[in-house]
Amino acid sequence: MTLQQILTPSIEKAVKALFDVTIDKVEFQTTRKEFEGDITMVIFPLLKVVKSNPVELGNKIGNYLVENLAEVSRFNVVSGFLNIVISDEYYLDFFGEIKDDVKFGFVTPNPEDKAVMVEYSSPNTNKPLHLGHVRNNLLGYSVAEIIKASGKKVYKTQIINDRGIHICKSMLAWQKFGNGQTPESTGLKGDKLVGNYYVAFDKAYKEEIAQLMSAGKTEEEAKKQAPIILEAQEMLLKWEAGDEAVISLWKTMNQWVYDGFAKTYKNLGVDFDCFYYESNTYLLGKDVVQIGLDRGVFEKDPDGSVWIDLTDEGLDRKIVLRSDGTAVYMTQDIGTAIQRVKDYPDVGGMVYTVGNEQDYHFKVLFLILKKLGFEWSKNLFHLSYGMVDLPSGKMKSREGTVVDADDLMQEMADTAQKIAEDLGKLETYTAEEKSTLYKTIGLGALKYYILKVDPKKRILFNPEESVDFAGNTGPFIQYTYARIQSIIRKANFDFSNKSKITTLHEKEKELVKQLELFPEVIQNAAQHHSPALLANFTYDLVREYNSFYQAVPILGEEDLEKKIFRVQLSKKVADIIAASFKLLGISVPERM
Repeated sequence: MTLQQILTPSIEKAVKALFDVTIDKVEFQTTRKEFEGDITMVIFPLLKVVKSNPVELGNKIGNYLVENLAEVSRFNVVSGFLNIVISDEYYLDFFGEIKDDVKFGFVTPNPEDKAVMVEYSSPNTNKPLHLGHVRNNLLGYSVAEIIKASGKKVYKTQIINDRGIHICKSMLAWQKFGNGQTPESTGLKGDKLVGNYYVAFDKAYKEEIAQLMSAGKTEEEAKKQAPIILEAQEMLLKWEAGDEAVISLWKTMNQWVYDGFAKTYKNLGVDFDCFYYESNTYLLGKDVVQIGLDRGVFEKDPDGSVWIDLTDEGLDRKIVLRSDGTAVYMTQDIGTAIQRVKDYPDVGGMVYTVGNEQDYHFKVLFLILKKLGFEWSKNLFHLSYGMVDLPSGKMKSREGTVVDADDLMQEMADTAQKIAEDLGKLETYTAEEKSTLYKTIGLGALKYYILKVDPKKRILFNPEESVDFAGNTGPFIQYTYARIQSIIRKANFDFSNKSKITTLHEKEKELVKQLELFPEVIQNAAQHHSPALLANFTYDLVREYNSFYQAVPILGEEDLEKKIFRVQLSKKVADIIAASFKLLGISVPERM
């Protein structure tokens, strides 16, 4: 039971006993640092039903709580705010309950509840994953884990964009310039090899455009008439017609990419429960169009194209079927959403992790599904996020200027190695231990730097800044965890039993109060689809712990009962750091 749940009934009783008034809500907030108190009741809303001045009202309620509720030790009133001081006994009892609870903060899913499907990554099979994909994967994976921790069953999925003209560009370039190269013959990851040919296509295409323009064509004419783009379009038509040679090459090159992606996902520490492929879904949704027409949701134009008019919703008219009967992306997304619920009947909501350039698309998609009458449409959420920029500027895949995800992860490990070597504290480590530690620190720095920021905000990513061992960074939090593990290893006494202390040091109390927030933070992070709430809670916890560490002796404490409690408190802090970071997809090292 939370502190608010304990206080609320007693405050309601106080107002009834003192003023003969029934209230159905009590407003709380965190006590401001300059005042004594652990939680603050806001008095002002009561003035609407109780004729009194706020200070007198606060004093009367405060006295009632001290006399009638064991958890309240004293209080003070500042203007319209009742600052309540909670007894040490309450916090000691609370800590005793959570000390050995490995599931503290986590809610076990109810088998009766509907599941949530979280989509993320969703790459194209014509290039490796890049920095933008990294943010997408980290956000999607973490949100899925947080929703799971909040008490929901979760399916992690992605839809792989494995068809279309962009795929044919890589295939055609490989045919023209590849000389039979394979990942095995080149030693390259398959996604990198295929990505190289996407870049090669763009280079050849630009050269042909330049030649046509020098021969008198306009740029627009040259772009349409360049032989290589005409060949790519012809290849797409053959693919759609099921040409065996084209399909065979498509399957081979896509498999190269899938094998490459799998290595990147493993290194990044993300996973999936199921996969959807655009080659299987691009025809989905066409049958739904007729249902929408029958229900008056869609309307057919004279040329045979089908539209939905959303102008009364503040949007515009959106096409869902071309005049030649072919589907558009919106049609495909409608069909895929419906198919997912057919495949997983327990799914009652979906989260789409897609950049904010698609905000409008998802507004329309969700509205169409609602108008089509799908009950689960009210539980659809677009996890919209901002771009990731680098000091060097914007990335462009076709020009080969993207920041490759694999290269970025390696750079992070290299940066961590340089900083760790400069600090010079790894003399006792083996080469293998050092390598593992560099990866743990580097990847932790990358993930935390991205996840601590509200998803909606754009990020300017600075690798060296992210690996700083001070401030709001992953390595700073990892270092605190490792410091606590060192304390635990040095504790040469039994600290398993409950300590017999009856009062708390101010720093101990503040730390227990911070731990108490953990379950609520998980629920809020799940509700708002924001790993940033969890990341910054963890930083606040670590800051509070370091303040405690500086203020009171732990292993140097002479009183055995105090020493036992402080080691237990340290261990619980470490447990929560590890649990929080696991939800963010970040590992913690046992020593640094």
